[in-house]
Amino acid sequence: MSSKKRPRPRLVFADQSGQIFDHPDLLMLCRRGRELGLPKPDELVALPPESECLLLPHRSALGLDPDSGRAEALDETAVAAFVCPGYTLTGVAAYQTRDRAPTLPLFAYGAVGFADGRLWVCAKRVDADRRQKFSNIPRRRIENGAQRLLARFPENRLVRHLIGCALTNGCPAAKNLALGRFEAPLPTSRTCNARCLGCLSLQPEDSGFPATQRRIEFTPTAQEIVEIMSWHEAREKRPIFSFGQGCEGEPLTEAELLAEAIRKYRREGGTGTVNINTNGSRPAAMPVLAVAGLTSIRVSLNSARKGPYEAYHRPVGYLFEDVLETVAKAKEVGLFVSLNLLYFPGFTDTEAEMEALDNLVRGAGVDFVQLRNLNLDPELYMAAMARFDPGPAMGLANFKKRLLAGDTGLKFGYFNPYLG
Repeated sequence: MSSKKRPRPRLVFADQSGQIFDHPDLLMLCRRGRELGLPKPDELVALPPESECLLLPHRSALGLDPDSGRAEALDETAVAAFVCPGYTLTGVAAYQTRDRAPTLPLFAYGAVGFADGRLWVCAKRVDADRRQKFSNIPRRRIENGAQRLLARFPENRLVRHLIGCALTNGCPAAKNLALGRFEAPLPTSRTCNARCLGCLSLQPEDSGFPATQRRIEFTPTAQEIVEIMSWHEAREKRPIFSFGQGCEGEPLTEAELLAEAIRKYRREGGTGTVNINTNGSRPAAMPVLAVAGLTSIRVSLNSARKGPYEAYHRPVGYLFEDVLETVAKAKEVGLFVSLNLLYFPGFTDTEAEMEALDNLVRGAGVDFVQLRNLNLDPELYMAAMARFDPGPAMGLANFKKRLLAGDTGLKFGYFNPYLG
């Protein structure tokens, strides 16, 4: 689509009944960090299927008057888009917060507008993998697959937990396990050594918003883990297994158990990619896990700078320097290393953040960067980052180009890749 044909979306808002309308005059605005602006033509995509529109309570819709050039707030409710997996936001919803507004729950709030008969969102597709697409899959197939798994392993507690994740919580990874495809989840850890602001499975009562997933309440045995791995391998030609899920704490706090399970699986002829999604807090665990048969790690971080990292992740019992050492040690022992970069437009894509991340990627030889949206009330995140001035935003496209400069072999995506 040429720049002349690109849409110029109008503001969308919701009335008291929750119906969504487009404004006849005001244009869509987006927020990058603390800056308001019109969406850039090349960052607008039609709202992808399986995305959702979210109403923002006690927040006024904010649009641009094209005649005056000023932002105008409406009495009506602001609307945001929660994009489906595989897309990274380039702009956050613009709104004006009213008094006594509740903290928003754990979603990413993309800027959304209306033009040419459809909704548009500020986002870029970063991964074409369809592993979390379920629109054409009847629920009955998922239920049947879950019941077959339970019938095969009726005493396996981890199976029962994951069936609940699939059928009650709608967890995409657990649904894929039931379907026998793509990536199988292996939650193991009841505890965590960080107190992340956006933790999905544990929030203090005074946080103002609930956790979105229920944390696992038991520690599975190595045999329970291996039974699931073997079951999944028999049904998926390119199996991926991942420790470190939204329904658990930090998997490296159970590093010994993970090593035992991986070792047992490999000794029984188990193939595929075995991955750990981790905060990278225990560098000493990398050699042991690599020898056991681990393939890759994915280290989550909102920033490659110490200050912003600690303000969001709030580590307990480890240091930011341990994270850097884990990345380096993982590469040293031959593991494939991804960064789970919690991307927030207007903060992540700034000069100071870019420089620190570039140093980490090049210095350690990072293989892959997953551009995941940071799920948190935007104002809560910006308040936590207020004392760190990262500079002006460059946009996601320029951010990626800068990281790719020099042909380092770095790849981008959204999901854990299959590595054999």
